[in-house]
Amino acid sequence: MTDSAPPLGNDPVSLESLLAGPDPILALAPMQDVTDLPFWGLVQSYGGADLYYTEYFRVHGDSRLEKWILESITHNPTRRPVIAQMIGNDIPSLVRTAKELQNHPIAAIDLNLGCPAPVVYRKCAGGGLLRDLPRIDAILGALRDAVQIKFTVKTRIGFDDPTIFEALLAIFARHSLDLLTVHGRTVAERYRSGVHYAFIARAVEQLPFPVLANGNVCSATKAAEVLNLTRARGVMIGRAAIRNPWIFTQIRQQQSGQQIFQPTGHDVLVYIRALYETTSGEIRQELQRVQKMKKYLNFLALGVEPTGRFLHDIRRAITEADFFQICSDHLAHGSLMPLEPFSITMPDHDMLAGEHG
Repeated sequence: MTDSAPPLGNDPVSLESLLAGPDPILALAPMQDVTDLPFWGLVQSYGGADLYYTEYFRVHGDSRLEKWILESITHNPTRRPVIAQMIGNDIPSLVRTAKELQNHPIAAIDLNLGCPAPVVYRKCAGGGLLRDLPRIDAILGALRDAVQIKFTVKTRIGFDDPTIFEALLAIFARHSLDLLTVHGRTVAERYRSGVHYAFIARAVEQLPFPVLANGNVCSATKAAEVLNLTRARGVMIGRAAIRNPWIFTQIRQQQSGQQIFQPTGHDVLVYIRALYETTSGEIRQELQRVQKMKKYLNFLALGVEPTGRFLHDIRRAITEADFFQICSDHLAHGSLMPLEPFSITMPDHDMLAGEHG
């Protein structure tokens, strides 16, 4: 955090007040191996989201609530509402897990219908369920009966064919969701295509409950554009929040007509050091700490420079000294950095698993 960023509010906020309020809801997307308790705390220190989603709880016949994900709920450092996300397709197991989660301080339970990772969708979970609408209908019916708090869904617009979206919206409407997040791509498109915001606008127009827009919201200007195009109740941001932790503050500043804070290279370097210190946790091996940071830098580097040199060098760093020397070579400057992504090719195998808004 820099002295140029606005002061933070620490008053607890409820999901009900967010939904009833006039301002767009800004949500941090659930990102597997990213949105854990340390990352939440760091993001909140930079202004933070209004609403936080957990990494997904994997649900199957023998599943138990993952302790490290549960810690995000029980030790929530943000003072903002938390939504617990589940992923799976076994109805009794999903119902059991939903009931267990309601014993913890969460604002809602979310079902993941959007994860595009092959390891997930090949098991007919996450985005894979979009190939089986009758099963989605049955799952939502069982969960709507079991969930006594707010019940939400995060979805894509189809598996490989967006023409099913109308039928999907009818299913969502039938089960009276409290909030829906729509990522405007199919599962097959992953992150390669443009985002089809018209589908999100269609959901907003047709559904009787609030909708969040998700996909390529990479700046305050883009957030305003997406909100204008879709009339969504807010936006969910994933990858851009890894690259630019100031993005939620910047969106609020634009919404209120304030001057938008722009970080310098030095600010970004301070953020990277904080990210390293915050997320390394109990990892003892230096190489493992550096390797974990490379996952974050796969996203952050896209906003540093357009040639791909920074990303290339970072991927080859082995020691902490090498890692931070490369960062300093590119970021030890006072120039302003928009941190919007350049068009650098990033192979799929470098993507983190799971849903990355």
